Amino acid sequence: MLLMAAPMPAAAQADVPEVREWTAPRTPDGQPDIQGVWTNSTMTPLERPARLADKAFYSEAEAAELEGAASERRQRAFEPGGTRVQRLPPGSRFAGYNGAIWSHARTIAPTRRTSMVVDPPDGRVPLRPAAEERRDFLVANRSDTYDNMSVYSRCITRGIPGALIPNFYNAGNLILQTPGYVVILTEMIGEARFIPLDDRPRISSSIGLWMGDSRGRWEGETLVVETTNFTEKGWITPNQNAGRMHGVPVTRDLRVVERFTRVSEDVLDWRATVEDPQVYAAPWTLELPLTRDPAYDLYEYACHEGNYSVPNILRGARVQEREAAASGEPGR
Repeated sequence: MLLMAAPMPAAAQADVPEVREWTAPRTPDGQPDIQGVWTNSTMTPLERPARLADKAFYSEAEAAELEGAASERRQRAFEPGGTRVQRLPPGSRFAGYNGAIWSHARTIAPTRRTSMVVDPPDGRVPLRPAAEERRDFLVANRSDTYDNMSVYSRCITRGIPGALIPNFYNAGNLILQTPGYVVILTEMIGEARFIPLDDRPRISSSIGLWMGDSRGRWEGETLVVETTNFTEKGWITPNQNAGRMHGVPVTRDLRVVERFTRVSEDVLDWRATVEDPQVYAAPWTLELPLTRDPAYDLYEYACHEGNYSVPNILRGARVQEREAAASGEPGR
C-alpha cells in the first residue's frame, strides 16, 4: 500500500518539500513494521504560543533560524560552567543543566508545525475552567502532601499520552512487534506497554490503572491503540515543559486513541486524540513525527526522586510552617 502525507493548508504548501510515495516494510506475519528505536526530541511545543495566533506552520527559513539559535544555545551549554536554564511551572525555582544531560540537538518537528496540538485549529487545548483551577491548586500546593505532587516527580508514571510527549532528555522509545502484541518501552521512567491486538474483553470498569487498559488493531497502514480504564490519580502530562498543561488532572472518563503510521524509512507519525468530558470542552488531538535512530542507546531510568526528593520536600515544608507559626508570621 502506498502512503501519502496529509494535505496542508494552501498557505503552507508552497514552502513544503514534495513528499515521495513510500511503501512500509512488513513483519513476518504481514503487518506494517514499526519496530525500532524512535526518538521524540523536538523544539516544537505542545501548544501553540499565543504570539503565533493563527500561524499553524513555520516556513523553511523560519524553522532553520529557530534551529540555528537553539544549536548555539546548546553549544554554550557544553562549555565549561555552561548551563541551559529551564523554566519550571509557576511557583517553581529555575533549574540549570549542562550540555551533558540534554538529548541530541533539538529541531522543529519535520512537519514544521508551530505546535504538537493540531486540533482545535488554534493549537490550544480546550481546558474547562474547573480543570485549570485544579491544576493551579496542585502546582501551588505540591509541598502540602505527596498527593498533590506530579506522579512523574514521584517516579510512578508519565501516563498516556504523556509518556510520548517529549521532555528535555531520555528521548528514546523502543517498539517491538510479536504476533498478537505490540510493545512500547519508553526510556523515561522505563515504562513498558504490552498492547494486545486481539478482541479480548476489556477489564472491569471498576478498575483504574496508571497507564490505562490498551487494545490495538491495524487499520491498513496504521496501528490504532485505544486506551481506557485510567485512574483519577494521574496527570495528563506531568512534563515540566508542557506549559499550562502541566498539572492538569485526569478522570476515570479519560479515553485516548493513538495512531501510529510509518510514513517513511525513518519517520513514524504519532497522533493521539484525548477525550475527558469533565476536563476538556471538546476532544483534542496532538501530532508528533517520531524519528528512527538505530544508534540510540536506551539507558536505565534510575529514578530516586520518589525515595529522597519527595520526603525531603515535605519535611522542609513542615519546618517552614513551624518556623512561621513560632514567629507569628503567616504560612506559605
